Amino acid sequence: MSADVHPDLPTSENLEDPGGSEDLRRAAAALRPALVELRRGLHRHPEIGLDLPRTRARLLAALDGLPLEITLGERLSSVTAVLRGARPGPAVLLRADLDALPVQEETGLPYASELPGAMHACGHDLHAAALVGAARLLAERREQLAGSVVFMFQPGEEGAGGAALMIEEGVLDAAGERVAAAYALHVAAAQLPAGYVAGRPGPIMAASDTLRVVVRGRGGHGSSPHLALDPVPVACEAVLALQTLVTRQFDAFDPVVLTVGTFHAGTVENVVPDRAEFAATVRSFSPAARAQVLDRAVRVVRGIGEAHGCQVEAVAEPGYPVTVNDPAEAAYAERTVRRLLGGDRYVEMPRPLAGSEDFGVLAEHVPAAYVVLGACPADVDPFTAPYNHSPQARFDDAVLGDAAALLAALALGRATG
Repeated sequence: MSADVHPDLPTSENLEDPGGSEDLRRAAAALRPALVELRRGLHRHPEIGLDLPRTRARLLAALDGLPLEITLGERLSSVTAVLRGARPGPAVLLRADLDALPVQEETGLPYASELPGAMHACGHDLHAAALVGAARLLAERREQLAGSVVFMFQPGEEGAGGAALMIEEGVLDAAGERVAAAYALHVAAAQLPAGYVAGRPGPIMAASDTLRVVVRGRGGHGSSPHLALDPVPVACEAVLALQTLVTRQFDAFDPVVLTVGTFHAGTVENVVPDRAEFAATVRSFSPAARAQVLDRAVRVVRGIGEAHGCQVEAVAEPGYPVTVNDPAEAAYAERTVRRLLGGDRYVEMPRPLAGSEDFGVLAEHVPAAYVVLGACPADVDPFTAPYNHSPQARFDDAVLGDAAALLAALALGRATG
């Protein structure tokens, strides 16, 4: 056993085929039509944020009749379901996010969103359907299951902090004990061919934070800026200084990305405004870089404002942490993919993604593994296809069988007692 594998974590030496890969694949393939129907129903009726009553009702109907202990969220429309195995063993968690995005769909699909301005542009509808499929597969295999499985159906991933709320409401201890591990998969509309799974140990998704800055000067006439205190060039200087900050104060191999996405000042061309403001997204890939960039960014913009005699309000708003895959759990997830789907279906990611995920909140509490499943439609080049969050993003629901089987296999193999 290698040094980076937990003693109680299944290895290829002591667990050749947990749950029977061929059996799982066949059963998942038989489930796929029902999962496709569920996914397309969710896609037609997307909901945004923490309050997803229609989505929750559909999921509860899909789970009806299974031997699950179900708890509903109080501050959000979450569903926590616990399946007890026939034998004693550890508890593990499988998570799916449920919320859509405020995007106007432009796919032209026959099951496109019927709600203007809302779309499942990130594939969370597939995640939800796949987790329902995993629950069905595992419920049929309770006699093989040692321990419990917690199914976490989570609203509010897209910026609303749903994972933290579910942790506060007890999802990690829903089985009566702290889960030993947590797993999730995320579909990708581009960059990865359908059915391939990508992962890596260590950081896999970036931390995402926000920097908000207001520079206060003194307004005046545009023809006489010397009689005013113009905040616009001060704010512009701050923006440029922040770009220098991330390239000169941070290791290129532990990078930071800072992008100013909004900049507002003034109302008309011949008036010096009394304020300018901008906001930036800040991405980092380690807890140390995250703490440093937020502190230094605030100091830089305040210092520039002081040098020019302007008042500066600079606030760093923490968002989601780095999503870090536990090395042993990531290795276990890789073995599970190769065993279930075939050795050529796993792709080692050379570097993390700069997107962020609140699964990282779970990974701060328990060992976790997060993988990406390609879901690019077969008729589209994955390297030119619209990516997640695009109004043209399309996901091939043919991958739902593999997604459900993979989640089930992760639970079956990990909960070995």
